[in-house]
Amino acid sequence: MAEEKVPIIQVKNLYKIYRVGENKVYALNGVDFTMYQGEFCAIVGTSGSGKSTLLNMLAGLEKPTKGEIVIAGKHIEKLTENQLVTFRRERVGFIFQSYNLLATMNAVENVALPLSFRGISRKKRLAEAKKYLKLVGLEQQATHMANQMSGGQQQRVGIARALVVHPKIIFADEPTGNLDSRTTMEVLKLMQKIVREQNQTLVMVTHDNQLAAYADRIFHIIDGKIVKIEENHHEEEKENRQEMEENHPEENEEETV
Repeated sequence: MAEEKVPIIQVKNLYKIYRVGENKVYALNGVDFTMYQGEFCAIVGTSGSGKSTLLNMLAGLEKPTKGEIVIAGKHIEKLTENQLVTFRRERVGFIFQSYNLLATMNAVENVALPLSFRGISRKKRLAEAKKYLKLVGLEQQATHMANQMSGGQQQRVGIARALVVHPKIIFADEPTGNLDSRTTMEVLKLMQKIVREQNQTLVMVTHDNQLAAYADRIFHIIDGKIVKIEENHHEEEKENRQEMEENHPEENEEETV
């Protein structure tokens, strides 16, 4: 990551309070943090910890009871519903647990779909979609329908669809929840690689600490509060080691001879 960190998400004193009869339930109870451009962040917590509520707030899908959410310099808690729709369309990509691919469209059409809402011509959006399918390693499956692809392939299509709009931020909600452990690892490595190469910010919500280990920083949430923020330097070191090995395979060959 670059030395100069650019804040992309700033959350200050964030609360979400629900009324249940006479009682107040604090889904978020005074949350503060900053996330930076080009960072892979994981929000980890058990069911009911407030992690999904937090993701919904960051994506502008729910309004906070009080507090500030500043994304790429914009106070999104102050935006109207129409402004939020525009914000999500122009700044945000989503990766869902259930893939959410349209069964009537093939892979490349599914990836191109968000661009149609921007009035981009069919020819241009299909060309752009093919580029992102190639990025996620699925150029051979461009004309496959959803039911002709494995879960892992469908999720890769979902990742390409999130990236095609050049979002500032990608939000991923339990993105590997429907995948087996090997495919989960492949998808997480792909997400890690994309964050590095495209310098995009990825915010993943998960209940699984092992999955969170792929992130640069892990935000632990319990009862609506961020209780700990962990930094993961070892992953970067491992990546650098692997890159060196890939770029200089002849050195490894000499060692094994």
